[in-house]
Amino acid sequence: MTSGAVLQEEQVKLLGSWYSPFVKRVEWALKFKGIEYEYVEEDLINKSSLLLTSNPVYKKVPVLLHNGNPIAQTLVIIEYIDETWKHNPILPQDPHERAKARFWADFIEVKLTDVVRTALITQGEQQEKAVKEAKEAMEVLEGEAAKLKGERVFFGGNNGIGYVDIVLGLMCGWVEVIEEVGGFKLLDPQKQPHIHKWVANFVELPLIKPTLLPKEKLMIHFQMIRQACLALVARK
Repeated sequence: MTSGAVLQEEQVKLLGSWYSPFVKRVEWALKFKGIEYEYVEEDLINKSSLLLTSNPVYKKVPVLLHNGNPIAQTLVIIEYIDETWKHNPILPQDPHERAKARFWADFIEVKLTDVVRTALITQGEQQEKAVKEAKEAMEVLEGEAAKLKGERVFFGGNNGIGYVDIVLGLMCGWVEVIEEVGGFKLLDPQKQPHIHKWVANFVELPLIKPTLLPKEKLMIHFQMIRQACLALVARK
C-alpha cells in the first residue's frame, strides 16, 4: 500500500468511543489509506457539543470531520474516505463488483450487526429470536466465505482486504465477547469453518492486529451495557 499522506492543509478528525466496532471500522479505513487523523474520544453519557452539532440527527459516533465538514454513519464515512482519497481502493472499481460489495455490507449491518446487538441487550424469547436470526445470517456468510479459495483469502480479492472485510471486522473480538456476556453462541468453527478461517487471517494482518482491543476490557464494558439495558426494561 502507498502511504497516501494527507496534504498539510487538510484536517481529518474522528470522533469515537474506544469500545465501538463501528468506530474501529472507520479507523481501519483511514489506516488502510494511510490518512493521518486526530482521534477524539467521546463520552456518550455526556456528549460533547462538537458531537451534537456534528451529528444532530443520531447524536452517535463515529463522526468524521474533514476540513470541518462532518460525515456521519459508518458505511457512509467509509465510502466518503474511499471517494475522497483514491489510492488503495476499498471498494471494487468494477461497478457490478462494487454493487455486490455494498449489498453484502448492508446484509452484514442489517442481518448480523443489528441482530447481535439485540441479542446482547435482551433475554428470553426476544433474545432467542435474535440469536436464531443471527445464526441464519452466519450460515449465509459462511456460504460466501466458502468461495474464498487459493490466494484469495479476503473478500477484497487477491490484493487484500476491502469494503466487506472492514465491515465484517466486528467478528474479530466483539462477537466473541458479546457471546460470552449474552450467554449464547454464534461462531462455531465446526459449522462455519470458512468464516473462522477468514477471522484467523484478518486478525493477523499488520494493519489490524495492533488495533484489536483486550478481551477483558471489552467484557467489562459490554457487561455494563447488558445490565443497564435489562434493568431499564425491568423498571417499565
